[in-house]
Amino acid sequence: MNRNNSHKAYGFHFKGEHQERVAGIYTIGKEIRTEHTYIWDGLKRSEEGKVVFQYTLNGNGAIRIEDTTYSLMKGQAFLVKLPSDHCYYLPAESNQWEFIYITLFGTEALHYYTLITEKYGHIFQFPTNSRPIKQIFRLLEKIETTGILHGYEASGYAYSFLMEFMQYIEHDQSKEVELPLAIAKAVSFLEKKYADDLTLDDIVKVSGLSKYHFTRLFARTMQVTPIQFLTKIRMKQAVELLQDNSLSIEDIAKQVGYRNGNYFSKVFKSILNITPSEYRNNQSYMPVDQLFID
Repeated sequence: MNRNNSHKAYGFHFKGEHQERVAGIYTIGKEIRTEHTYIWDGLKRSEEGKVVFQYTLNGNGAIRIEDTTYSLMKGQAFLVKLPSDHCYYLPAESNQWEFIYITLFGTEALHYYTLITEKYGHIFQFPTNSRPIKQIFRLLEKIETTGILHGYEASGYAYSFLMEFMQYIEHDQSKEVELPLAIAKAVSFLEKKYADDLTLDDIVKVSGLSKYHFTRLFARTMQVTPIQFLTKIRMKQAVELLQDNSLSIEDIAKQVGYRNGNYFSKVFKSILNITPSEYRNNQSYMPVDQLFID
């Protein structure tokens, strides 16, 4: 492979078994390739147990993964393991490929590689300001200014990249996608009417879809059922109301859509593993102003 093009590549060989047990950085860099001798064959490389993430900044690259070839334009990235049946290269029809990359290793890196690729595949689309891409740029800036001094530091950055990747594809990405109109109507309705005694039929009616199509679309879009979504809204509101000692559990139950305190308490405990009264009175539980529920 020709290495006469513009590039900044950094490699790391720190001591410490924690990198193998968790994650470590093997290489990271930013490159511009203009020669068609730029070819990496995943079955001819000597590295083993490594995970390569490469993101296109400008130009056009390509990757073959088994029997399928993908064009990699600006904003697109791939995630592959070494060794495996893939080959990435500067295609004949492209004059330039500018990209950033990071290569990781370790048990957790391989674990998340498997988790990600089994669910989402090998090819991704990322905005330049998305979490994983900003993390690589931050790392490059850190390396170029103060460097990475030891394996613990490198391992922390490697694991942070994996978490930024997961957060983007599991949470941030779904927020960036505009909700289907029927789902947007239902979500708005639930956020306004959570205190009412709502049924699934009430939510379906607002959507304008059949119950079958609505429930499937809602679960696919929001990753929870309509009733689970409603319950999360109610529990968040309940936690806020529990800070007001003038309100009884019965009062709070009615204000968040439950007919009686007993049923409300059962639901609350099923979500938070503690009853509303215990949450309010037990000083070992730190009160919060806003609750985030997965």
